[in-house]
Amino acid sequence: MEPVQQSSPPVLCSVLSVKSHSCEVTLDPGRALLSWTEVRPRLGRDRSRAGGHIVPVSEIVSVGEAEIDEKYYQGMQWKHMCKPHAFTVHYVQRMKKHRWRCKAVTFWCGDEFLCCHWLQALNDLLQQQTWRPKHLLVYINPYGGKKKGKQIYEKKVAPLFSLATISTEVIVTEYANHARDNLYEVNLEKYDGVVCVGGDGMFSEVLHGLIGRVQKDSDVDHNNPTVSLSRCNMRIGIIPAGSTDCVCFATVGISDPVTSALHIILGDCQPLDVSSVHHKKMFVKYSVSLLGYGFYGDVLKGSEKNRWLGPARYDFSGFKTFLSHRYYEGTVSFQPAKWAVGSPRDKICCTYGCYICRQSSKQLEEQQRARTCGLENNEQEDWTTIKGKFMAINAASMSCACPRSPKGLSPAAHLADGTADLILVRKCSRLNFLRHLIRHTTSNSDQFDFPFVDVYRIKSFQFTPKHFEEEDSESTDLEIIGKKNFAQICTDHPSCGCNQLNSVWNCDGETLDQTAIEMRIHCQLIKLFVRGIEESQNEDKNPSRV
Repeated sequence: MEPVQQSSPPVLCSVLSVKSHSCEVTLDPGRALLSWTEVRPRLGRDRSRAGGHIVPVSEIVSVGEAEIDEKYYQGMQWKHMCKPHAFTVHYVQRMKKHRWRCKAVTFWCGDEFLCCHWLQALNDLLQQQTWRPKHLLVYINPYGGKKKGKQIYEKKVAPLFSLATISTEVIVTEYANHARDNLYEVNLEKYDGVVCVGGDGMFSEVLHGLIGRVQKDSDVDHNNPTVSLSRCNMRIGIIPAGSTDCVCFATVGISDPVTSALHIILGDCQPLDVSSVHHKKMFVKYSVSLLGYGFYGDVLKGSEKNRWLGPARYDFSGFKTFLSHRYYEGTVSFQPAKWAVGSPRDKICCTYGCYICRQSSKQLEEQQRARTCGLENNEQEDWTTIKGKFMAINAASMSCACPRSPKGLSPAAHLADGTADLILVRKCSRLNFLRHLIRHTTSNSDQFDFPFVDVYRIKSFQFTPKHFEEEDSESTDLEIIGKKNFAQICTDHPSCGCNQLNSVWNCDGETLDQTAIEMRIHCQLIKLFVRGIEESQNEDKNPSRV
């Protein structure tokens, strides 16, 4: 007996009215497309079509019966017929520079049965979008950025969630790490995702709370730098409302609350690599964007002293740090990511449906599977060691793009390939360092094309400052404390002329007190409610992507 093949629902096609114009409206369930084209009578039955629109069902926010406006109804000159029925479709419309908006179109028809038929057909297709969230846990930081997080959510985001019939439980944070602590206790099974409203600091709280909760439930010791962390299946949404929204900009292409809310509503999913930072075999922090020592660490440290300036504190601290022109001595050791498909200088940016991420993560999983089966010895992997004087040491897990640096610190860094780009800027003249910094602000320049800049695609690295190397293993605790206090005094008083100082690590916009660290990348450890940056329609598609 031959198996019965289920046929797709038939195409639904009707002539409906849109803004007093007759349109041929088509719903193709097989291709999951809704389209409407204006129809204008000409010479009897001949028709010319203009103003066509095509909307994928996956980008329809909601469908509902429309209320009939009496004035509008009379203005359409339908008084001679029965009162028409109407339904409204809310959908995503793409604007310039990756911005999305929620648009609405109302279809009018004179037959109640036809209207109900269209409503049923569209809602049936929306019910098949099972990856869309229905219940979200929302954390709002009312103090971050310009202190407008709550206002942004209530005016721009909450109405869209309501339109999409998404229920929410909102928690306005009252102190630092409130969201992180709450995630250790809340029943996560009740929610389809977690949304944070704020800047990168708020996202970091949610990130640490969710990863820490999953490791706790999985009985994984995150203090072990070599352990494989358990992946988090719950997606995180970011509503940008901070002074810096690096993660949002690098994954969506714009820091816009409405655009991010629409990504969440559609249930988009983008895996993201996470780096774990350890100091002396103890867990310190997780990072998803930048881990920077030297220049970017000093900029952050200086900005913390001038928080009263608001976002302008970064410009002030950056200019002051540039004038100081400090360098730092130490040793960098790293493991190259030999499986990686791309390279830091191939100019292939990470976009929606990225081929590099898919292939690299696939090869990494095969490599890890081989190790599990004992076919490959992890201890024989090569380490590369570099000693020197550095202006900056940066490990970028993503492009770190922002409005002022449209391509970011590492334009070809990828979101989910299990690697980071290690950028070493050696001691150089002030003029050369300025040339390197300026190239971050231009889109066509290669900021790595300098003899004093090296970049590597890595899976882990370690850094040891020089004064740690010089410590005698037999020194007394008092001697060690004295050395550390001297380093701190020199850092606070740069006029002493000593260049053998310690910087601090800039970990996703937060300072780390520990200087000797080791970092390891965990491939696709978390998932975000984003689609990834879409390529512009007028740009040529890269042949390496499918």
